[in-house]
Amino acid sequence: MADNPQAAAGSENATQPQFALQRIYVKDLSFESPNSPTVFQEQWKPQVNLDLNTSHTKISDNQFEVVLSLTVTAKVGEKVAYIVEIQQGGVFMVQNIEGPQLGQMLGAYCPNILFPYAREAIDGLVNKGSFPALMLAPVNFDAIYAQALKRKQDEAQAQAAQESQTH
Repeated sequence: MADNPQAAAGSENATQPQFALQRIYVKDLSFESPNSPTVFQEQWKPQVNLDLNTSHTKISDNQFEVVLSLTVTAKVGEKVAYIVEIQQGGVFMVQNIEGPQLGQMLGAYCPNILFPYAREAIDGLVNKGSFPALMLAPVNFDAIYAQALKRKQDEAQAQAAQESQTH
């Protein structure tokens, strides 16, 4: 009787790490230009500030929603030229990846996939607001994730040290 290579491959794939992007979407989006039209009369030398955050939610056994939240604030002098906020979401299938690898995947790899979509949406809104194009620089999500992990570890160590001193 001959071995069934497909059956063997199927059982092997059941334990192999798997990752797939299932959907990308805009969850929330807003644009504000509180000082228009007077801000258009100012010399355009904006100070641009970018705030970003990521979050993830488990949807099912192997599906996660990852949301990249970006807020861009552009000021000319003391005047706010515009504020753009976006929550760029994605649904990802993640199977047989656990622990630190799963954290890295959801906290750095997935936001890295979502960022170009958020950047494009922001640029489009800024243009529609009659402002010069804004192409956000790439973000190193691996470094941001590593910093957040280190901060959590430092906080946990400080709390453990504080608790051991009180006992």
